[in-house]
Amino acid sequence: MLVVINFGSQLAHLIARRVRDLGVYSEIVPYDISADKIKEMGPSGIILSGGPSSVHEKGAPLIDEKIFELGIPVLGICYGLQLIGKVFGKVEEHQIKEYGKKIIEVNKNGKLLNGLSKKEQVWMSHGDSITALPGFDILADTGFCKVAAAENNEKKIYGVQFHPEVVHTLKGNHIIKNFIFDICKAKKDFNIKDMAKKLIEEIKETVGEDSVLMGTSGGVDSTVAAVLLHKAIGDRLHCIFIDHGLVRKNEREEVENSFKKHFRFENFYSVDASSLFLKKLKGVIDPEEKRKIIGHTFIEVFEKKAKELEKSNPKIRFLGQGTIYPDRIESAQPSKQASKIKSHHNLTLPEKMHLKVIEPLKDLYKDGVRKLGKELGVDDELLNRHPFPGPGLGIRILGEVTSDRLDILREADNIFIEELRSSGYYNKVWQTLAALFPVKAVGVMGDARTYEYVISLRAVTSVDAMTADWAKIPNDVLERISSRIVNEVKGVNRVVYDITQKPPGTIEYE
Repeated sequence: MLVVINFGSQLAHLIARRVRDLGVYSEIVPYDISADKIKEMGPSGIILSGGPSSVHEKGAPLIDEKIFELGIPVLGICYGLQLIGKVFGKVEEHQIKEYGKKIIEVNKNGKLLNGLSKKEQVWMSHGDSITALPGFDILADTGFCKVAAAENNEKKIYGVQFHPEVVHTLKGNHIIKNFIFDICKAKKDFNIKDMAKKLIEEIKETVGEDSVLMGTSGGVDSTVAAVLLHKAIGDRLHCIFIDHGLVRKNEREEVENSFKKHFRFENFYSVDASSLFLKKLKGVIDPEEKRKIIGHTFIEVFEKKAKELEKSNPKIRFLGQGTIYPDRIESAQPSKQASKIKSHHNLTLPEKMHLKVIEPLKDLYKDGVRKLGKELGVDDELLNRHPFPGPGLGIRILGEVTSDRLDILREADNIFIEELRSSGYYNKVWQTLAALFPVKAVGVMGDARTYEYVISLRAVTSVDAMTADWAKIPNDVLERISSRIVNEVKGVNRVVYDITQKPPGTIEYE
C-alpha cells in the first residue's frame, strides 16, 4: 500500500483515490504522524499532499524529517515539494503565483517523468517556489517556476510543484504510475468490487437491526447511496424525496417516476415542504446562512417524517445521506489544516438530532460513485445525470431567494438543459447550470427600454469536481440558448457565459 500524508489539501483524498484507481490500496494519515508509525505501517511509498499554508508561516504543518531517512520512496506534491525544499534547499515566499493550466518544459525525464514529452500541460496552484535544491536533478520548469519537478534517486525523494492528481494535468496519472510501480515497486491489490462488499458489510455492522430514513434527491450520489443501503438492509430502508421549492422544473415528478421505473423499493415517500423552506429563506442573502438554513430545515422535515413513520416502524434510528468527499473537503471537514471554501447543506447539521447520520459514500468522489453504481447495477440513465446540489436553485440565485426569482431561473435553466440535450452536448459536459444575478441591466425590446435580470450560464468539464474547466460549447448553440431565454423568459434581457476554471472559481456560485 501507499500512505498519503495530509497537509490540509483540498485534494488529499483525490491523491489517495488516484492510487486506488490504479489498483493499489492507499491510506490517508495526518501530517503530524511520526516516522516510527510510518515504518510500522510498512508502505511501499509515501506521498506528501499539497496544502493551503506556506512553509514559512507560523504554525504551518511540518513533517517529521526522519521520514526522509526511512529509505521508503517519497513523492511531494505542491506544498509537499516545498517541504522537501525547506529540508534540503531553499523556498522563497510569494515569489510568483501560478494558478490553473500551465505548460512545463521537461528538461530531463528521469524516473518520475519517464514517458513525458518536452512540453506538457499541468495544473498549478501555488505562490511559494523552490529556488535551490542541491543534490537533486531538476526535471522541469515553467519559466517562472524554476523547479516544477525534481528527483534524488539516491535518497528516493521525488517532487512536483503541480498537481498530477487532477485531470487537467494531462499526464498526471502517468506520473503517478511511474512513482507507484517503477519507483515504489508496488503491486495491484485493490478494486471497486472489494469496496462494494466492504461498504455493505460496514452498513450492516453500523445499522444492526435498526432502519434508515434516506434522503433521495434523484441525483447520482443519493441514488447510489440508497441502492447500497438497500442491498445491506433491504426494506428497512425508507427513501424520502423532499421538495424544498428549490428544485428544477418538473424535478419532483421526474424523481418519483425514476424510482418507480428503476427500483423496487417498498418504502418511497415524497414530501412537499416548499412553503416552509421559502419562509425560512425570506430576506437571507448570505450564502453560508442559506446553506445552514436549508440543511437544518431538511433535518427538521426528515425528523418529522421519521416520527410519523415510527408509529409503524419504531426502529428508524439513522438518516442516510449521499454526502461525497468533495462536499466534506469544501466544508473543511477532513483536516484541521484545510481551508473552508463553503459549507454544504448536508454538513451543516444541527447539534441536537434525533437521528444518527450514516454516509456510506463519504470517502468517494463523483467518478468513484459512478463506478460503484455501475457495479451495483444502477442504470446508466441515472449514473450519467449531471450533478445537482442539495440546496438546489437556492445557491444559484445570488442574493435573496423569492418565488418570482425561482420561476425565472427554472425556465432559463430548463431551456439551457433542453438545448444541450437536443444539440448532443449534454453528455459531453460534466455539469451545467444557470444562475440568476441579483442585479438588473438595461436592454431594449421592441424599441422600448427594459430593465431586467441577468442570467449566467455555466458548463464545465470535470471528473471529480475538485478541478473543472469551462466547456467549449459551440457559439451557435450558445446563441440559440441565449435567444430562447431572452425571448421566452419574462424578466430576463441579458445572458452571459461563465468561462472561469476551478480553481480559482468554484463550480457553483454560492
